[in-house]
Amino acid sequence: MADAVKGPASYFPSIEKKYGRPIAEWKDLIRSSPLTKHMELVAWLKTEHGLGHGHANALVAHTLAGAK
Repeated sequence: MADAVKGPASYFPSIEKKYGRPIAEWKDLIRSSPLTKHMELVAWLKTEHGLGHGHANALVAHTLAGAK
């Protein structure tokens, strides 16, 4: 039996369902942003793309950690 997904990636199914974009697309947006600091990116996702804080934080943390 596979282990349950933990950490930031555990938010991914609900992010895709709620915002209608695949995680790869969100990660590409984060990587292409001129912003580099974690909280700047979180704030940007919240204001420009309407994400909630937890979802934005999970995407940024996972992306900046270099996880695929």
